[in-house]
Amino acid sequence: MKEITLESKIKLCLFEELDSEEQRLVNLAKDATNNSYSPYSNFAVGAAIRLADGREMIGANQENAAFPVGLCAERSAIYAAQSQFPDQPIVAIAIAAKNAQGFMNDPISPCGSCRQVMIEMEQRYKRTIKIYLYGTKGTYVINSIKDLMPLSFVDESMK
Repeated sequence: MKEITLESKIKLCLFEELDSEEQRLVNLAKDATNNSYSPYSNFAVGAAIRLADGREMIGANQENAAFPVGLCAERSAIYAAQSQFPDQPIVAIAIAAKNAQGFMNDPISPCGSCRQVMIEMEQRYKRTIKIYLYGTKGTYVINSIKDLMPLSFVDESMK
């Protein structure tokens, strides 16, 4: 039997250590939590993306009493961007979440479905997406979704 080690590099930054463009994207994600429809979980998630041409778009989680038909903030932002600007790659995404007590202390991470969509976007445009996961104690800065999902299912997996 052989054992392999997979490593991921993730930076932890205070909000103030982010540059002004990064802070803007994180603030857009925080603001997007106000657009969440989450009456069942009371867990509001907002996402903000920046496209290669500089345009920014937001998304927020949307729940439904039939739970599987809701949509995460990350995918709502990504799908909106892809529907409107299919020729523009996503270069960055920021994600923030809050509950009844306020924004989460520790950053939250995208679910598996959102990670798979981000992997597809990186493959489609052959460029990485920088990820900012906001928490009041600090923001994780991740250079690619592959750092969160080193063993991923991609089109090459089927060849």
